[in-house]
Amino acid sequence: MVKILLVEDNEMNRDMLSRRLIRKKFEVVIAVDGAEGVDMSISEAPDIILMDMSLPILDGWQATQKIKADPQTKNIPVIAMTAHAMAGDREKCLDAGCDDYDTKPVEFARLLDKIKNLIGKEPTK
Repeated sequence: MVKILLVEDNEMNRDMLSRRLIRKKFEVVIAVDGAEGVDMSISEAPDIILMDMSLPILDGWQATQKIKADPQTKNIPVIAMTAHAMAGDREKCLDAGCDDYDTKPVEFARLLDKIKNLIGKEPTK
């Protein structure tokens, strides 16, 4: 089963997105701040990380930089998820080490395509 680490501090966003991913047969583990996301990237060994960029303790940019700097986690794809949709925001996320970028509110079909492209497989039952 494909495991997704969802790093999101907003409870409504976490609930909505995790339920939809679980219905699509993904296993979902959740971190509520950037520091927890970094720790769980090691302890949970997810196949992919969905990283909110506006997080407490460590923001998504800092958390992604730490994940990508660690030999244990550097190859885990990270998709930045952010309400920041201004010119240059995508590049800022990619410069921090994110492998892709998606805007909020999440368009679920588009996000699923990005997940499948980065992990190279469909979820299994």
